Amino acid sequence: MRIGIIGLGRMGGNIARRLARAGIHPVAFDQAGEARAALAAEGLEVADSLATLLAALPPPRALWVMLPAGEATEVTLKALFSGLAAGDTVIEGGNSFWKDSLRRAGLAAARGVDYLDIGTSGGVWGLSRGYCLMIGGSQAAVQRLSPLFDALAPGEAAAAPTPGRAPGGTAQRGWLHCGPSGAGHFTKMVHNGIEYGMMQAMAEGLDLLHEGPLDIPVAEVTEVWRRGSVVSSWLLDLTAQALAADPELSGYSGHVADSGEGRWTVDTAVENAVPTPVLAAALFARFRSRKEANFADKALSAMRKGFGGHLEPK
Repeated sequence: MRIGIIGLGRMGGNIARRLARAGIHPVAFDQAGEARAALAAEGLEVADSLATLLAALPPPRALWVMLPAGEATEVTLKALFSGLAAGDTVIEGGNSFWKDSLRRAGLAAARGVDYLDIGTSGGVWGLSRGYCLMIGGSQAAVQRLSPLFDALAPGEAAAAPTPGRAPGGTAQRGWLHCGPSGAGHFTKMVHNGIEYGMMQAMAEGLDLLHEGPLDIPVAEVTEVWRRGSVVSSWLLDLTAQALAADPELSGYSGHVADSGEGRWTVDTAVENAVPTPVLAAALFARFRSRKEANFADKALSAMRKGFGGHLEPK
C-alpha cells in the first residue's frame, strides 16, 4: 500500500516513519529540502514537488496532508485538488477548524474525491506511542484506508480494556470514525479544549504547592502522584519529567501560547449555548500569562513542550 505524506514537521515526518515500519510505503514531500533529506537518509522515498508526488502514486491515490491549520493547508489543498481524479482520497490531519473541513469536503466531492478530516493526537511521541485518530468523512473511505489507521494507532495493547465494554471496536485500537465530514476535526477541537482545562487545573495546583505556606518538594509530589493517584496521566508524566530536570522551571518564561483550538471550542460552545466555564477560564488564563507569568504558567509551558514540542517565545 502506498500513500503520499505532505508536510514533514513535528508530526508528519513521524507519521511517514511509523507507516514505513508497519510495511506501508509512504512517499513524502515537504517544501523544506532539509526535511526531505532527513527522511531520504533513512531510506524513505521522497518527492521534490507535489506533481512528482502525485505521479509516484498508483490510482486510486491516497494523500495525507499534515500542515499547520490556515493558509498553508488551504494553499496546498487547492493545488492538490487541481491534480486529483475521481476515486482519490485526501486526508487532512492537522488541527483545522471543522467548518473549514466541511467546506473542503464539498470541494473534494465536486471532483469525485473523498475527503477525510482526521484529528490527530500524539504530538512528538506518536512515532513510539502511536496516534489517537478521530475521523470524519464517508464510511466507505474510512473502511478502505483502515490499514493506515491500524498502523498509526497505538493498538489494543496500549490501554487496559474498559470494564463492561465488548472487545473488537476500533476505538479500543486507538482510532474512531466519529461521523460525517467535519466530525473528526470537531472532536479533536473539543479534545484540545479539554486539554486546556486539564493542563490549567494541574498547573494551578502545582502553583499552590510551590507558593503555599509549607516547604513541599513539588517535583517529588508529581513523581508520587504518578503511582496510584487518580490524577495520574501522561500530562502528569511529562510535568514530572520537566520538574525533575528543572525544579523551578527556570528555563521557561511562562508565556503560554494557544494554537486556535481552545478559541474555537469556546466560540462553538457560545454558538450552541453549552456552558463550558472551565474551558473558557483556561483559555483566558493563557491570555493573562502573556502579561504576567507565574509558576503555573511555566508548568503549562513545560507540558506543551513535553507533548507537542512547542517552543515558547522568550
